[in-house]
Amino acid sequence: MLKFPKYIRMKSPIHWALVFAVCVCMFNIGLWLTFYVSENSAVSSQEKAFLNKSVASLSDQNDQLQQSLVEVTSELSNLKNEDQYVINQKNTQEIAQIKKAYRDAVNTYEELVKVRELTTKTDQIDALFTKTLDYLSKEDYENAAKTVATLTQEMQKIKDSLAQTQAVVPANVQQSNTPPGSGYSRQSVSALDGNYVVDLIAGDLSSTRVIVDTASSGNCGNDCPVLPLGDYVSRNGAYAGINGSYFCPASYPSCAGKTNSFDTLLMNKDKVYFNSDNNVYSTVPAVIFLGGSVRFVGQSLEWGRDTGIDSMIANQPLLLSGGNVVFGGDGDPKKGSRGSRSFVANKGNTVYIGVTRNVTVAENAHVLKALGMDNALNLDSGGSTALWSGGYKVGPGRNIPNAIVFVRK
Repeated sequence: MLKFPKYIRMKSPIHWALVFAVCVCMFNIGLWLTFYVSENSAVSSQEKAFLNKSVASLSDQNDQLQQSLVEVTSELSNLKNEDQYVINQKNTQEIAQIKKAYRDAVNTYEELVKVRELTTKTDQIDALFTKTLDYLSKEDYENAAKTVATLTQEMQKIKDSLAQTQAVVPANVQQSNTPPGSGYSRQSVSALDGNYVVDLIAGDLSSTRVIVDTASSGNCGNDCPVLPLGDYVSRNGAYAGINGSYFCPASYPSCAGKTNSFDTLLMNKDKVYFNSDNNVYSTVPAVIFLGGSVRFVGQSLEWGRDTGIDSMIANQPLLLSGGNVVFGGDGDPKKGSRGSRSFVANKGNTVYIGVTRNVTVAENAHVLKALGMDNALNLDSGGSTALWSGGYKVGPGRNIPNAIVFVRK
């Protein structure tokens, strides 16, 4: 059996092409030598006949080798012309489609969690989400995407229906655009050609100390402690309280690895800084409680990390500044959807915490302007929304990492 040395072992069509080319040359040389011998040597007719037969055989083999060389050359050409970039692009697109399918499923699940916080009638959308997971398990990404789209539409229908119900102002709620001077009030506020139900608690800073309390005693990046709003109120001997800043709930898949953590700046009642090194969030608005006064700033960095204050908390967006609306929307669908919106505001030397029903964040700015507020800051909402005054007026909502509470001096 013919064996090639290691350095000429055939590993690709190129090697085969070279071998065929060498063989062709050798056969051509053999043909030439055969003809030369037949023409120039004194041989018998029998020998000439044998030589002619050999020449014919060599000619046939030469034709076969030529054909094989053509086929190998064609194969090599096809391999060269095959566009690897196109293949890579196709693979990249398929991977992107898979990632998008799973990302959309995760985002949809988080929206599903929010809908469950609003109503228990979720059998239909639960079934659609289960169907989505089934398609993903079978790698049927096209139908998974279609089911996610249907699920999103059905969830929006539920939210729209709930919003219409919430938009109806109960007959026993008094219409007034004047906030209470002290204590708790539920009232209908006229703004933007409509009426909005607002739950308000007033804290006069001459008799009330406003503080920020945290479940954690220091910075926490994952699996952070949380408490219900009622616990923050009771452990501080407070008479009122509201949920605080945005955070990453444990029920959200996208919060894996950072559950119950928050990113924005905060200084609690014990003068402990939170996220002080997170300069990315230094541009987030904040409210600063100074004991006998309150200050709202457009960026946390304006605070200067003064330890002489009682507390501070950052969140976004700033709704009012100097009595003027400063937030008109930013394209974020979460802020643009209607729901219950928590806020902290002031009018003169009185701090207000409260919840406005069935508004977008931008609409809430106009409602608070109609109430005559000087400044206002948006707080976390959705499943975190909670307001306490002698009991839950809104909520209780989910357990939270921080809260704003009113304590009597």
